Amino acid sequence: MRLEITCHDRVGMGQKVLGIFVEHSINVRGIELKQPGRIFINIPDLEFSDLQTFMPQLRLLEGVGDVRTAPYMPSERERNELVTLIKTFPDPFISLDVKGNIRIVNNIASSIMGCKEDSVKGQHISQWLKGFNFTRWLDSEDVLAQTRRLKFQGDDFVADIMPINVASEDDVKQENQILAGAVLILKSEARLGQQISAFKQPNENTFSGIQASSTSMRKVIREAKRMSQLDSSILIIGETGTGKELLARACHAASERVEQPFMTLNCAALPDDVAESELFGVGEKEHAHSKRGIFELADGGSVFLDEVGEMSTKLQSKLLRVIQNGSFRRVNSEQEIVVNVRIISSTNKDLLNLVSIGEFREDLYYRLNVFGLNIPPLRERRSDILPLTEYFIALAGQRIGRVSLKLTEECREFIEHYPWPGNVRQLENVLTRAASLLEGEEIEVSHLQLPAYTREHGYLEQEFEGTLDAAVKSFEADLLRKLYPAYPSTRQLAKKLGLSHTAIANKLREYDINKKTVKI
Repeated sequence: MRLEITCHDRVGMGQKVLGIFVEHSINVRGIELKQPGRIFINIPDLEFSDLQTFMPQLRLLEGVGDVRTAPYMPSERERNELVTLIKTFPDPFISLDVKGNIRIVNNIASSIMGCKEDSVKGQHISQWLKGFNFTRWLDSEDVLAQTRRLKFQGDDFVADIMPINVASEDDVKQENQILAGAVLILKSEARLGQQISAFKQPNENTFSGIQASSTSMRKVIREAKRMSQLDSSILIIGETGTGKELLARACHAASERVEQPFMTLNCAALPDDVAESELFGVGEKEHAHSKRGIFELADGGSVFLDEVGEMSTKLQSKLLRVIQNGSFRRVNSEQEIVVNVRIISSTNKDLLNLVSIGEFREDLYYRLNVFGLNIPPLRERRSDILPLTEYFIALAGQRIGRVSLKLTEECREFIEHYPWPGNVRQLENVLTRAASLLEGEEIEVSHLQLPAYTREHGYLEQEFEGTLDAAVKSFEADLLRKLYPAYPSTRQLAKKLGLSHTAIANKLREYDINKKTVKI
C-alpha cells in the first residue's frame, strides 16, 4: 500500500516519520519526496487493525498535517506514463545502451522485427538497422543528435537518433554530462506522407488556406463564405491554375454538408461514356456486378464538376435532370435512384458564349450558376504573389529538409512582375522544382527556368541570336518558300504580296528559291 503524508518542510521530518515504521517493524519498500511538505511511502499491505495502531501516531507527530492512503507512488505514475507512451507510440521506438545494444523496443518496432521485446534485448542494433555506424557514433568524442535515412528490416526509414545524457551528481550547472545511451524514432515513407497530408489538410479544406492579400481575392473569399452557408449550386469561373478546386473544397468544408463526402470529376479528362459511368454508375448486365457512381457515393455531400464546359450535350441533359429532380438512372439500368447532393462546378470558358452557339444548355447554365464566383488570375492580384511564394518555398523546404531557403531580391522582383499564365499552379511547380534542385540556400532568377512571356505574344524565344535584319530575312525566306508553290507565276505572287514583279524576282534569287529547290 502507499501512504501520502503532508507535513512541514524542515530538517529531521523524514527521520521522525520513518521512526514510526521502524517502531512497528513495517518494511518500507520506497520513499519519495515531492515538492516541499509531501512524503510518499510504499509499504506492504496491512490489516485494518494494524493501520489503527500506527496511523494515529503518524498524525500526532509535530509538523504532520495529514496522513492518507494514495493510489500509487509518483514515480510509478511517471514510469507507467512513459511506458504507455513508448509502447503505443505510432512509430518504431528503440532505446540503446552506450554499447549500441537494445534495451527497449515498442510494440510497432517489435512487430517489424518479427520478435518479442524480450528476445531482442541485448542484441546490437546493427543486426536490425543498416546504413549508420552506431558504434562509431557512440564512441565519438562529441555525440550529437542525427537525422539519417537508413534500412530497417530492408525498408527505408528516416531515423531521428538522439543521445541520452545524464548530469553527474557533483555537476550543479549540468555542464559535464555522462552519455547513457541513445533513443531512435523511425518514420517510414508512408508515415511521413500521412503527416504531411495531415499538416496540409486544414489549409486545403478551409478558407484560411487560400492566400487572400489582394482586395479582389478577399472579396471572393467573403462571397464564398456567405454562399457556402446556402445550399444552392455554385459556379466557379477562373483560368487554369487559379485554385478553383481548392475554393470548391473550402465551400464544402464551410457548409452543413462538411461531414458528408466531397466527390470530384474532371469533365475534360474522360471520354463521354467513361464520364457517364463515373457520374451515374453502371447497372448489372450479363451477371456483372453493379457499380455506384459519384452521385450515389456523394449522397448528402457535394459533387465538384471541374471544367463543366467540356461536358457533352448528352451528359448535360442527364445532369440537368439530377439537379431538377435529384434522380437519375445508372447506365444499363431502368431503376430510379434519388440522391441529395450539392453541385459545385468550375470552368475556364465563357459559358454564356457556349450557350449562344448552342454548345451548352441555357437551362443548365442557370441551374449551375445560382451563385457565381470569379477567381481573378494571379497577374491581376499581384499582392498575393509574394505571400504565395513564401508559402510554397517553406512547404518545399519542409519536404526536402531545408528550412533556410530564401529568394534573392532580384528574384523576388522578377516573380512579382512575371505574368504567370499558369497562375498559382505554375508558381507552385516552378518554386518546388527550383527548391528541389538548388545546391545553395538562395533561389535566383536563373533557377526558375521560366521562358519570357507576354500576354500579346505568349511565350517568346529566349535563345534568339543575330540582328533584326537577319530575323526579317529569315521570315521572308520561310514565307516565300511556303507561298511560291501555290502560285503559277511570280507576277501573281508579287500581286498577292503587294510588291513589284522585279522585287519578288530579286528576293527569290537572293534566297535561292526556284522550282528545283521547292517541292511543288
